[in-house]
Amino acid sequence: MRTFMILYRLYDVADEIDLDQAQALWVSRNKIASRLRLNRVSTRSITISNPPLLVELGSHDIKIGEETYFVDVKARIQDLGVIALIFFVELSEDITHSQYMDLIMATEDMPEESFRGFLDATVETIRPACSKPRISDFEEDFTVCYFQDPIPESWDIVPMLLKDRENVSEDTRQRALANRFSYGDDVCYMTWDCALVYDSTGSLDIPDLLEFANAQFLELRYYDGLLDNAVDRAYDVIEEANRDDGAGDRLKTYTKLREELMETMADVSSLTSTVSNALLVTEDIFYARVYTRYLELLKADVWQENIENKMLVLQRCYNMLNDEVVASHMERTGKYNTIMLAVCAALLLVIAAAVILK
Repeated sequence: MRTFMILYRLYDVADEIDLDQAQALWVSRNKIASRLRLNRVSTRSITISNPPLLVELGSHDIKIGEETYFVDVKARIQDLGVIALIFFVELSEDITHSQYMDLIMATEDMPEESFRGFLDATVETIRPACSKPRISDFEEDFTVCYFQDPIPESWDIVPMLLKDRENVSEDTRQRALANRFSYGDDVCYMTWDCALVYDSTGSLDIPDLLEFANAQFLELRYYDGLLDNAVDRAYDVIEEANRDDGAGDRLKTYTKLREELMETMADVSSLTSTVSNALLVTEDIFYARVYTRYLELLKADVWQENIENKMLVLQRCYNMLNDEVVASHMERTGKYNTIMLAVCAALLLVIAAAVILK
């Protein structure tokens, strides 16, 4: 039976990545790089605004659980600021269901260092192409069990999809099998962190789409966290400024915070727009249904709504600060005008007295 497993670890590493520059940097070191292209779908049906860059990281013997596997390692670089590490794990043709489950369970406990060395090497090579480079605490992982031969009828795929050997209720079983998609002889089952794909052609279009959706989801999580921090900081700064007795210092604090909020809102609005428009579906085709349903499983719309709500909170904070700054400015301008009028009046009196004395 021809089968292999694909392990994905996705990391947020920058605000944006210039893929043309990243590709040039990678190729300049005599390394292989290529751009994503879906093989079995019209570009008019699914449009990827800036196809991700796939780079080769070589083949390695990697220990997973108690076994050592031959693994082909790649990295996919997205302009969204995401790097996805991809482990293609070769499996024996006579692998049993029990052995397959052993591997699935073992992948859940893989140490971070199994991936981190590949991530660091990739980031180091393309760093000049990264805007605000970082390796944040936000990451995602998922697994694809890929079959080019029919899945044995005796195999129970529910434990594979749930990554759990425990017996489950009939309701849970039906939910696990509910997200089934088939176009011809192929078939795809999905849960939020695992998919099972059978495709005799070996096409990786479905795994590629699921990876792309995960990258979008990861960035929504990142910007949701960024806005959380921005909201908390705004409240803390305002509270601290209000405890300060100096009106001038408070106004300076408000002005600075107002500028920070404006910059944050502009950046997040621009970057989340890039995330949302990175892949556009224009026709209700098979791949589009898979992609859309997977985003629903990830609850991407909930995270998008959270971001929009927090942007509204920041907008209210900005408006409040702006009103305060403008009012203070007008008050100071009014006092200045009053003083100038008094000065002018005094000068006129002096001039008048001088004329009279003459």
